[in-house]
Amino acid sequence: MKNSIVCILLLFSGSIIGQNLKSKQILLGEVTKTDFSHSDFNWFSKNYEDYLTNDKITKKLKKSLKGYTIKAFFGSWCGDSKRNLPVFYKVLEESNFSHENLTVIAVDRKKEAYKQSPGREEKGLNIHRVPTFIIYKDGIEVNRIVEYPKTTFERDLLKITTSKNYVPKYKAVTLLSSLLKKPKDSLQLLESKLISFIPEIAEGVKELNTYGFVKLRANLIDEAEYIFKLNAKMYPNHYVPYHSLGVYYFEKKEYQKALKNLYKSLSIYTENTKAKELIQKLKDNNLITSK
Repeated sequence: MKNSIVCILLLFSGSIIGQNLKSKQILLGEVTKTDFSHSDFNWFSKNYEDYLTNDKITKKLKKSLKGYTIKAFFGSWCGDSKRNLPVFYKVLEESNFSHENLTVIAVDRKKEAYKQSPGREEKGLNIHRVPTFIIYKDGIEVNRIVEYPKTTFERDLLKITTSKNYVPKYKAVTLLSSLLKKPKDSLQLLESKLISFIPEIAEGVKELNTYGFVKLRANLIDEAEYIFKLNAKMYPNHYVPYHSLGVYYFEKKEYQKALKNLYKSLSIYTENTKAKELIQKLKDNNLITSK
């Protein structure tokens, strides 16, 4: 049963003369194409109509996509999802892919449910970026397209369904996801190698940083801590990992550790206003002790 949920979000937009109250809707849970007919989602029809498919490749996809099913996770609040989900729909429809074989799930952006759906359909599927399109054959994941295609959706889908040479984006997360299943002792033995190797395949400091927050919001505390700490060791001269560790420790109520990492972040980037605000919050609420 479809369980699409429309949430009303009140968004405040400031102006010179004051504040205007505007209402926006987001989608949550399993949705169908008809759910995008609301005026708040007019980006769907625009991006759908604007995209011109490659007819030669969609003709091949009519054959190569047979027997596959697809799960798509997206955020109706997310710029990449707004750009890419309509295009993905159009490619599938031009390829005669049945909607019965497509499941589309909208995830949340709220802090307490970051990139999660109400039914937790994303659980165990390593959804760290949206949109994510997971391609299955006989119920087993074959491959996935993460965030946006490496070339085009047509070419990526054709490569996935006709060869084994497609490697999705965000290799560092893929690697770490498999390693986190191992015992902690084995991870510690590998750590020095990971610190030197992962930056070679990661798409910058934010790849694991985002992954850490996905784990944190899913209440996978130990995994989140490991990811944040590893990221700081890989990028010791970047302010972002220390800021994230500060946020992590703040939420764990380990306020002295939070303060230490927030100050470290500020020492690298003095304009980190969010770190300043969190430090001030610690002080205003008497959450830290002077030493």
